[in-house]
Amino acid sequence: MSDTSKRGFASMDEDKQREIASKGGHAAHEKGTAHEFTSEEAREAGRKGGETVSQDREHMAEIGREGGKHSHGGGRKKQQDDADDTEDIESKGTQGGTSEQHAEAGRQSHKNKNK
Repeated sequence: MSDTSKRGFASMDEDKQREIASKGGHAAHEKGTAHEFTSEEAREAGRKGGETVSQDREHMAEIGREGGKHSHGGGRKKQQDDADDTEDIESKGTQGGTSEQHAEAGRQSHKNKNK
């Protein structure tokens, strides 16, 4: 049996494969033989890719955790750290804050309605 494990495209490292594939793609575009997706084909490919990715529940959970950190200022610890800061939370443009700050905002809101 001959040893072919060190030969061929598949045995190359990923960077070398990318470099060669990129050259092929550029050549196909220059020659005019490269496939160009219509908007409908691109939409369908994106839908299929989205379905495939969303089947990985752990991956989707990680995306959700990351999104939650960004949209809620990092969770409970971040809110407590913000409350400990001397800088006013309102000036940061966040919607977080402590329960005391929410209560005060509610009281202020009710005062304004009765005027």
